[in-house]
Amino acid sequence: MASSAYDGWSREELIARLKELENATTRPKQRPPSPKLRPPKNFQFAKHSKRKIALKFCYSGWEYGGLAFQLGETALPTVEGVIFDALAKARLIDPEGGLEGCGWERCGRTDRGVSAAGQVISLWVRSAQGPEDGRKDAHDAGPSSETTSLSKAMEEENAIPGLEFGFEEDDLTDKLLNSSISKPTPNQNENHEHDYLMILNRLLPPTIRMLAWSPVSDNFSSRFSCTYRHYKYFFSTDTTPGTVLDVERMRTAAAHLIGEHDFRNLCKLDPAKQITMFKRRVLTAEIDPLSVNPDGSGDYVFNLIGTAFLYHQVRHIMALLFMIGHGHEDPSVIPSLLNVEEGLEPSAAEVVDTKPEYQMADALPLMLWDCGYPDQELDWRTTNGAPTLDENEGRAELYHQLHSIHSRSKIYTALNNHFLLAASRFHQPKNGPSTPVDSLPPSQAPKLMISLGGGTYKRTAPDKYTPLLQRNRMDHVDVTNERWRLGKGFRRNERKKALEGEGTLDDLDAGNE
Repeated sequence: MASSAYDGWSREELIARLKELENATTRPKQRPPSPKLRPPKNFQFAKHSKRKIALKFCYSGWEYGGLAFQLGETALPTVEGVIFDALAKARLIDPEGGLEGCGWERCGRTDRGVSAAGQVISLWVRSAQGPEDGRKDAHDAGPSSETTSLSKAMEEENAIPGLEFGFEEDDLTDKLLNSSISKPTPNQNENHEHDYLMILNRLLPPTIRMLAWSPVSDNFSSRFSCTYRHYKYFFSTDTTPGTVLDVERMRTAAAHLIGEHDFRNLCKLDPAKQITMFKRRVLTAEIDPLSVNPDGSGDYVFNLIGTAFLYHQVRHIMALLFMIGHGHEDPSVIPSLLNVEEGLEPSAAEVVDTKPEYQMADALPLMLWDCGYPDQELDWRTTNGAPTLDENEGRAELYHQLHSIHSRSKIYTALNNHFLLAASRFHQPKNGPSTPVDSLPPSQAPKLMISLGGGTYKRTAPDKYTPLLQRNRMDHVDVTNERWRLGKGFRRNERKKALEGEGTLDDLDAGNE
């Protein structure tokens, strides 16, 4: 047997050693002192220069509760709310100032479900350039002593994990301003600006993408400087089962929209807005093919361009075009609806001074395609001007991201098409001659399927359809405006005065308008 190190120890020595070992195992371990947590450093916006810019971006409307920022709770986030949070997180704007603090303006307001490919906002943001480069100082303070790149700070502090779809971490008025605003002249020695697109696209979800930015002059307005808005509405001729739209009838009707008209019967009348002037100028109203078969069936887009639009005007126009395309209304109904006073529309059959009741078209197929501005006011850019190894790399990356989303959407289309094929094995509509509708009792006659766009439609019995000009009429706009002023409007003003007196005006719910 091998000898032990404790051989020769006395009983007392062994007991003392055991106690020493027991104390060593029960003694708490000594930990190094933890470093003191530094309080978060407040960002001093007053120490930084700022500049006014315009941002062009796209968004998927079905993911959001509309474009405009809302004070109260919303079922879905708003597009402006998400963008504002990204700008605040990037410290490009002071969140304490709200929209007013950064001079936020939008070109065209879109409602819940409506998308945009060329929306534009203008606002004041933090700039990497000092006052010596022509930028405005925040509060007459000197140039910032911080020279760290905002892009580098974003990489270190605000990096986000990889995203799906191929992403990696990376109200309107008809008044136009005849201004002589021009884009700022570039300074040959100016420092490189913050990379606004890269910063924001890293923080924004894939359903909102910043496409370009432009320096603008101090008096530029994304709303009032805009010369036209271009909307697109996508539809198919076989939107509803068993019926095909007559595109030529729709084109004949759309031609009546061109020019300046009173569109009060082709929009949503909201007394809270207290609108009394409904004249708007339409520049283009055309239906163009997208993917069309030799017989004329297929997919089309309605291109509507105007200087400004009323609340839900485009969707009301599309609802009328669908009724005309189905053959339920004549194209001449358009000039009649525009003829709100005797003699306004020479081709009108009658005067229609109050709006008939009808349902507007679905929001999903509608897109704000573009917002037009004079060329001298904007200089769209996709980078900050800093040299890179590959100048096209940043531009291509955004394209690849959107292309990935488009490729995925085609898979959804293929899947849905095969669901339809599978259902057709058991539920194929009957082909061949059918019993004339006139010979069937009303209870057995097939329902009329009136398209509302986006695969939605309204059903009604053939004997229940009421021609548009024979339907119930809404109250005259002057009556509804006066009723609101004396009722809800009066109560809102009183509540607003009370909140102003208490200094809690922010508690007033702006509502969804």
